[in-house]
Amino acid sequence: MSSNYSSSPSKLQSSSSNGSPSTDLPLKPIPGNYGLPFFGPIKDRLDYFYRQGKDTFFQTRIQEHQSTVFRTNMPPGPFISSNSNVIALLDAISFPILFDTSKVQKLNVFVGTYMPSTVFTGGYRVCAYLDPSEPKHALLKRLIFSILASLHDKFIPLFRNCLSELFVNLEDQFSDKGKVYFNTISDKMSFDFVFRLFCDKNPLDTRLGSKGSTMSDKWLFFQLAPLITLGLPKLLNFFEDVLLHTFPLPAFLVESDYNKLYNAFYGSMASILDEAEQSGIKRNEACHNLVFMAGFNTYGGLKTSLPALIKWVGLAGEKLHRELCDEIRTIVRAEGGVTFSALEKMTLTKSVVYEALRIEPPVAFQYAKAKEDLVVHSHDAAFEIKKGEMIFGYQPFATKDPKVFEDPEEFVGHRFVGEGEKLLKYVYWSNGREIDDPTVENKQCPAKDLVVLLSRVMLVELFLRYDTFTIEAGTLLLGSSATFTSLTKATSI
Repeated sequence: MSSNYSSSPSKLQSSSSNGSPSTDLPLKPIPGNYGLPFFGPIKDRLDYFYRQGKDTFFQTRIQEHQSTVFRTNMPPGPFISSNSNVIALLDAISFPILFDTSKVQKLNVFVGTYMPSTVFTGGYRVCAYLDPSEPKHALLKRLIFSILASLHDKFIPLFRNCLSELFVNLEDQFSDKGKVYFNTISDKMSFDFVFRLFCDKNPLDTRLGSKGSTMSDKWLFFQLAPLITLGLPKLLNFFEDVLLHTFPLPAFLVESDYNKLYNAFYGSMASILDEAEQSGIKRNEACHNLVFMAGFNTYGGLKTSLPALIKWVGLAGEKLHRELCDEIRTIVRAEGGVTFSALEKMTLTKSVVYEALRIEPPVAFQYAKAKEDLVVHSHDAAFEIKKGEMIFGYQPFATKDPKVFEDPEEFVGHRFVGEGEKLLKYVYWSNGREIDDPTVENKQCPAKDLVVLLSRVMLVELFLRYDTFTIEAGTLLLGSSATFTSLTKATSI
């Protein structure tokens, strides 16, 4: 199923301004098709989840079409999504068109070709689902920027305090069991940090108690279930597909948990909600947006990014660990502590964080709709996309583009040191380029720099305490798992 390609590239909006190859590339029809209505999306869904798996699904189509730009269907399909048809962009050059809000619309496409019920967010379309053209988007994003700016001085000391508790817990468990599953203690620490940051209160002192991360996980799962497979035996694939991918899970099953989260935030953020009200946002709408930012964006981001960071650094081995120890300890001594200035001087530590975000981006998918007829460029060709067509990008393929990155499937800790910093423009993980900044006009994550900062602090605290460690890695519904199998305490600081 192909479009009419009679338009000249010179009359169309082009993605070539994003660092793509020369605009004299041949204009080609977009290969691929969507199959028969209803049956095509279901076939592709079964391939994606069960017959091939995610990466093989995309790789086989790249090989079949000899193109990193092609037409396909993306899950969940019928009956959750009204239209599964997408144009997939799977290289580093075409991908950035998804960030250009002058050319694409980001209305209700935060998680994909469907939008979870607003019952999950108190009846409101929260900022993540708004397009920048909607006036409320700017209001809400400015509020988030203002909050983050006011909390700036708390980031490092509060996170270090939470990490101290994490490492005490980790060592206690390690002495008892000889190994420690990192994700569980990381999730609890991450939720505690987020709640303390925004609410200035320990969740243990609220009705959430120690269950905040569990409630958040359940709330996240019900929204993202159409994108997940549980990895059950083949005999159960049909039942899982019907349960998770055919009809939305009912929001009322997590409404009680969500209300507890909402009430805990609402009762602890009076000054922030006062600020929201003064800027023209209703208190309850502001609170639902802030719960989403804290619970989905921030906690959800840390839930995937911190275990991935630990996994990749652990698997990289002792040589990289020694180099990180030397850099971190030398600079901390010279600077007199863990400060913003000290972190900025840690070039290897920064590179390692960027490399973890490159090789395993916390968010794998990006979606947008073309606002007008436009042309995107891959490395080899130009392709016309018609107004209203859905564009999809699978981020791990774009950030492991072999024509941009040498040894793209390998974790290379020094990749972004020195001249390697120039490659940061191809690191996409925050709904934007790493070299770009979030603004009210774009959809880049407002807390993008906070995630990078916290990841650096995690490495600093880790290698101030330990010389080296080993990891047993695994995969989860969303992201990776990391289990510490050995820990060598620091011999010198």
